[in-house]
Amino acid sequence: MTAPVVTIDKIGQYAGQEVTLQGWLFASTPRGRIAFLMIRDGTGVIQAVAVKKELDEDLFERLRHLGQESSLIVTGIVKEDDRAKGGYEMVMTGAEIVSEAKDYPISPKEHGPNFLHNHRHLWFRSRRQQAIMRIRHLCVQAIRNYFDDRGYMLMDSPIFTPNACEGTTTLFGTEYFGNTAYLSQSGQLYQEAGALAFGKTYCFGPTFRAEKSATRRHLTEFWMVEPEVAYADLEDIMSLCEDFLVEVVGFVVARGRSYLEDLERDISVLENVQKPFPRMSYDEACSKLGELGEPVDPEDDFGAPHETKLTQQFDRPIMVHHFPTAIKAFYMKEDPDNAARSLGVDVLAPEGYGEIIGGGQREDDLDTLIRKIHEHQLPMDAFEWYLDLRRYGSVPHGGFGLGLERLVCWVCGIRHIRETIPFPRTIDRLNP
Repeated sequence: MTAPVVTIDKIGQYAGQEVTLQGWLFASTPRGRIAFLMIRDGTGVIQAVAVKKELDEDLFERLRHLGQESSLIVTGIVKEDDRAKGGYEMVMTGAEIVSEAKDYPISPKEHGPNFLHNHRHLWFRSRRQQAIMRIRHLCVQAIRNYFDDRGYMLMDSPIFTPNACEGTTTLFGTEYFGNTAYLSQSGQLYQEAGALAFGKTYCFGPTFRAEKSATRRHLTEFWMVEPEVAYADLEDIMSLCEDFLVEVVGFVVARGRSYLEDLERDISVLENVQKPFPRMSYDEACSKLGELGEPVDPEDDFGAPHETKLTQQFDRPIMVHHFPTAIKAFYMKEDPDNAARSLGVDVLAPEGYGEIIGGGQREDDLDTLIRKIHEHQLPMDAFEWYLDLRRYGSVPHGGFGLGLERLVCWVCGIRHIRETIPFPRTIDRLNP
């Protein structure tokens, strides 16, 4: 009988049986008449023990000298072993070398970040990078589940847009059949159209910012999820942000604990992500920052040092609301009691990871929105369709945007955001 082809993550179901694995050589330790081969298959890593007397002599010699990342199909008996990661190993009864690899460039020695990102296509075969990508996958799954289970409709926003959403200085422009189109900074404006048609929608896709920033928090291409809800005010949106984050982080911790352990993440920090989140106004936050020795210039936005100092005072995400209207986008609704403050909110992750969610209530008054488009010196004709949403059935509405990579960065507890996306795009990197 042919041994069944199985995956390493399910290997425990086959203890005592002969099985076949299809994978790659992760590492090897030859010792005389025995060779210990670490085999990976994308779902995990397992030790396969090759014993000379049990295998063809030529095959055994080839296995002893096989290069890292060579592809092979191995057959063997699954044995329980408490010393092994995962609790199992395999005693080989046969093998087929599919393709031999020589001089694999990423060795166990230390490599600089530039070298590793030049070899990104190979680097995420490593255990740590695979754990990060698995956590990213779980974050995506949790995000989709959250909105799908609550009746939100997925409505894709376009990537090519005729106008700016977040500001004209960070646009990637491209020729578009005699006109200029821009890579989307956000799908939000189109989700507003969706919310006024379907009640509540979301989009989840790539967005682009031509920011000349080389910090550890910035990418030029990243993924955002953006829900939008009709008949919602700022309080509704803050409650949505809070509930959403609690469920997403809880899902990832429950399903991805082993990956977080591979990353040596302090999981207790993530387990503290429970409701309610501390809330403070911008003015209250500025006062607190002054007391902490990290003052903010009057009416200015927070920088990384301010966000870090604030979040260090709490064990879970915090919400800062009512930022100055002057520093927020044109579509943010002004506080009717104080036009100098907007009905917006930023959610700041703990441990100094900074803003992961930005959102709030949208301006629903036609005349006010027209005035703000003029004040921001945006082309009115590009927003005529957007103004129609206020002409025909305008209602209070709002939503938020969450940057997937910033979420993954925080959940994984890693320093630089470029490790959270398969192929990062920064101001100095377009390859591979």
